[in-house]
Amino acid sequence: MKIGLFPFCTDYSMPVDQLAIAAEERGFDSIWLPEHTHIPASRLTPYPGGGELPREYSHTLDPFVALGIAAGVTSSLKLATGICIATEHHALTLAKTVATLDHVSNGRVLLGLGAGWNREEMEDHGTSYKDRFRKLEEQMQALKLIWTQDEASFHGEFESFDKAWSWPKPVCQPHPPLILGGETEYTLQRIVDYGDGWLPRALRPDVVEKGIEKLDALATRAGRAIDSISVSAFAPPPKEDVISRFRDLRVERTVLMIPPQDISKTLSRLDNYAKFIR
Repeated sequence: MKIGLFPFCTDYSMPVDQLAIAAEERGFDSIWLPEHTHIPASRLTPYPGGGELPREYSHTLDPFVALGIAAGVTSSLKLATGICIATEHHALTLAKTVATLDHVSNGRVLLGLGAGWNREEMEDHGTSYKDRFRKLEEQMQALKLIWTQDEASFHGEFESFDKAWSWPKPVCQPHPPLILGGETEYTLQRIVDYGDGWLPRALRPDVVEKGIEKLDALATRAGRAIDSISVSAFAPPPKEDVISRFRDLRVERTVLMIPPQDISKTLSRLDNYAKFIR
């Protein structure tokens, strides 16, 4: 099982280029950067984790710019979003951004996707909260068409464009994997229908295990090979018994959280996490 990192890269944490170099040197598989274009100051939508929204949410770097910087100083580290709020993008521009990153990194992109949780944030982008999942499904279909066809077109309720040319095409074939966050059965069905992987929040291994059972059952029912859908456990407690439990399940990688801290504290944490690789 691979070990990835989920760093909240901000304007006050360890610089992303230095973090990426240190992660690759220690043998980590990937870095997963979150996305929030902004946090509405009204704070009407409660923080899903409970309590006050942590400071880093309003200080996150743009994940694609940051991952582009990481691409330039590494050669094997996977470059992932954890997660990209797809519903705040247009499919054509998101396809171009991701394909460009995949091109300059020689095929190292993992596209973690989600519909978002902050109602005011997505509404500032013109996305209706109640329609977010339907929009996400259209976007997943449109992205694959743009990446794999010389002349792509799509006409849906939320994404619509006539025949279009868009290069570069991704290096990763047939395209960067679409990996969905979320734990509902609707999410699992969406993965079976349109996706390539599952990124569950992994505070409890038993929840992930039950989710894998449901996911595999849905895939089998749809006639899809189980091993065509990856599972990456996201931000579990960094404990040996938890990591070992995931190794016994059908989990391809475990992604450990790195809070926004200075260089010294971050490097110490990386060294501590490196024991899970060995």
